[in-house]
Amino acid sequence: MSEITRDELPTIREAHQRLKSREASSVELTELYLERIRSLEPKIQALITVTDELAMSQARRADELIAAGEAGVLTGIPMIIKDNMCTRGVATTCASKVLGGFVPPYDATVVSKLSEYHPVVLGKANMDEFAMGSSTENSAFYPTRNPWDTTCVPGGSSGGSAAAVAAGEAVYALGSDTGGSIRQPAGFCGVTGLKPTYGRVSRYGLVAFASSLDQIGPLTRDVADCALVMNAISGYDPRDSTSVPQPVPDYTAGLSAELNGIRLGVPREYFVAGMQDEVDRSVRNAIGVLAGLGATVDWDVSLANTPYALAAYYIIAPSEASANLARYDGVKYGYAYPDADNMWEAMSRTRQYGFGAEVKRRIMLGTYALSAGYYDAWYVKAQKVRTLIRQEFDEAFTRYDALVTPTSPSVAFKIGEKVGDPLQMYLSDVCTLPINIAGLPAISIPAGFADGLPVGMQIIGKPFAEETILKVAHAFQQVTDWHRRQPGIAA
Repeated sequence: MSEITRDELPTIREAHQRLKSREASSVELTELYLERIRSLEPKIQALITVTDELAMSQARRADELIAAGEAGVLTGIPMIIKDNMCTRGVATTCASKVLGGFVPPYDATVVSKLSEYHPVVLGKANMDEFAMGSSTENSAFYPTRNPWDTTCVPGGSSGGSAAAVAAGEAVYALGSDTGGSIRQPAGFCGVTGLKPTYGRVSRYGLVAFASSLDQIGPLTRDVADCALVMNAISGYDPRDSTSVPQPVPDYTAGLSAELNGIRLGVPREYFVAGMQDEVDRSVRNAIGVLAGLGATVDWDVSLANTPYALAAYYIIAPSEASANLARYDGVKYGYAYPDADNMWEAMSRTRQYGFGAEVKRRIMLGTYALSAGYYDAWYVKAQKVRTLIRQEFDEAFTRYDALVTPTSPSVAFKIGEKVGDPLQMYLSDVCTLPINIAGLPAISIPAGFADGLPVGMQIIGKPFAEETILKVAHAFQQVTDWHRRQPGIAA
């Protein structure tokens, strides 16, 4: 098999055809991707763990299934999992010192679902610690770098997953999204990333950050691949109390090249003050392309409560985080402070040295918001604002099939530029946070370039309308080539 070059990194469908036609074996494909990882990782640092032996074992099994005619479209395809999803027998760190040495005895539901299709798992992706961050600089290990410019961040918290797909270290990856953590890095790295409706994909085995906001989704080279992965990971799971027992359609069936009859709204509040001019122009031009495909576009939509989403999120998410992270005490697993005089000091020191600065900042914010005398003033009020935001989206979706916005107000920023300014870092997610607050599905797709870096466009749908946003995004990719452009980083 000829070497894969950066100009012809295959999609899932293309890789599947190579395997099906016996042009290549899964073992050969896996060896090529592992070689790319060995070559590129010193420059990008997208992975925490590389599972060479597991990957080769899975590739050999996949080749047996392909030879027997029992292969599906994901069989034998190399992929990567964000390191906050439990993988049986493989370390799961959440990029945190506090989970050092933790090896789960079970798989997350999404991992179990994917295993039925016999993919090849190349490793676990780097991330912001416990998914708390917008740049993947908060990892306890090292910052991940953007393949388009290694002096820039890849976004976060699923920055390792996005960077790995963009650089061709995997055909696709799984990420998680609590406030934009799939879509924002997808936008920064020029790949496609989907955050499903809350309850569409099981969270069982996903290490919790904010339980009412977290969702797992795919990062892929294009929309059609995204639909394939959604087919595999979606569906009801009785082990997740927030999973919704709703039928899962074939997400590939609704993909088309025209948008006649589709009504799109463009909320003006998402074109925020201070937005990079080239990002603004790129997204508006991309929306014009959608209009040219037959969609009706209303450019004058208002979602007046959108500006309050950021404040509500940074009360709700840290509050849930402070409760979820209370389980890490160093007693049963993970890091434990070794030289304490008593149990209470051991627990305190374990958390002091086990958690990073951003995680401790959010724990303190959440603990304060939930404390006596402040609960009603902060947490309850934020939940009321959340209801207003959801109601506003519901009303908008009586008039529109989807809403279209920028994914982020800027392209990827420099490593170190915002890490010392939490407020500026939090503002990176101003266009994505409201969607998690409302529990809606949204996808980010490449829509142009600014200063030589990718620009993302976000398409938002009503609950469980992933088919609609996939259709809109796919139609756009049929007449543009932004998603086919690859970073110049060489393996």
